[in-house]
Amino acid sequence: MELPVDGARVTVTVFGQERRRALLYFGGNAEDVNGSLGGLSAAFPDHAIYLMHYRGYGNSSGEPSEAALVSDALALYDQVTRKHAAVAVAGRSLGSGVAIQLASARPVERLVLVTPFDSMRHVAAAHYRYLPVRWLMRETYDSLKHAQHISAPTTLIAAAEDRIIRPAHARALWAAFPQGVATMTVIAGVGHNDIESSPRYLPALRGEPAVRTSHLTP
Repeated sequence: MELPVDGARVTVTVFGQERRRALLYFGGNAEDVNGSLGGLSAAFPDHAIYLMHYRGYGNSSGEPSEAALVSDALALYDQVTRKHAAVAVAGRSLGSGVAIQLASARPVERLVLVTPFDSMRHVAAAHYRYLPVRWLMRETYDSLKHAQHISAPTTLIAAAEDRIIRPAHARALWAAFPQGVATMTVIAGVGHNDIESSPRYLPALRGEPAVRTSHLTP
């Protein structure tokens, strides 16, 4: 499908559109979101799946920016709610910053954040300790300030061996949610780009009780 947005053509891959509930997915930087369809449809078999192709990627035109991607996410949500009774939202890596802003602005059934971060400035500062990146970055994706406004059940999934977004960033974000709203799972033996290879990944996406024994507690 194509989103009616200003200044760009934003395309969305849709699967199972006839289902009553929906899941919106926002991928990582330069991710081909179609590659995530199999895992998402397995984890959410009763949901229609909507995967947004960011501006400038896939068949979408325009220039990506934080403001544009969040605006497109809101437009997608508003269109999808006309067809579906409930909407869940999932975001991975960069997409976690889009998903959390959407969930803070619209009512969602559930929020899932995979390899999420507290703030893009904090992630950049951890990689470039000797540069003033906190002041130089225009795209901040400050997820910390949005977490406090979320009431939907939220699952954070981090990779123990992640060297791009270290689990400490996910823990800092998790601590910013209201008490009892969010749970966090750290999956051992995988990193940022291969977290889907773990047999614990799909159960974590589903939020199954089998993985809750390994959830951290505040």
